[in-house]
Amino acid sequence: MKKIILILAAGFFLQSCVRENTSTEDLMEMAPENAKLISSGEFMKGPYGNNIGGKAEIYEKDGVYTLAFDKDFSVSNGPDLYVYVSTEQQPNNFISLGKLKSVNGGQVYTFATKPDLDNYKYAVVHCQQYNHMFSYALLQKN
Repeated sequence: MKKIILILAAGFFLQSCVRENTSTEDLMEMAPENAKLISSGEFMKGPYGNNIGGKAEIYEKDGVYTLAFDKDFSVSNGPDLYVYVSTEQQPNNFISLGKLKSVNGGQVYTFATKPDLDNYKYAVVHCQQYNHMFSYALLQKN
């Protein structure tokens, strides 16, 4: 009986971030024209993500830094997905760039201040409500 309860509880926690609450619309946003590419990385599957694809890229133009997801970006859907730039894959020390706009397609997020890209090396899609990491990209300087 304990095994059945444990299996049911594990199934609940694994499915807790699967409810679809994030837009699926392809916004087709792009990095600012003539912006300088600073770093980039391919998205990788996290413990709770599926259907992962695309790139994360950080650009700078006129002192403004942006994180752009390319047109091939895709990630599993979830109820409370946020975009972070983090010092490690699991976002314990991070800069929040806000809610994920869509689970696929090009989108851009603007930093409030210049990020320390020597320390913040990961772009992360994370379910804030359940603390589940869906996807990450190791950002390497270009």
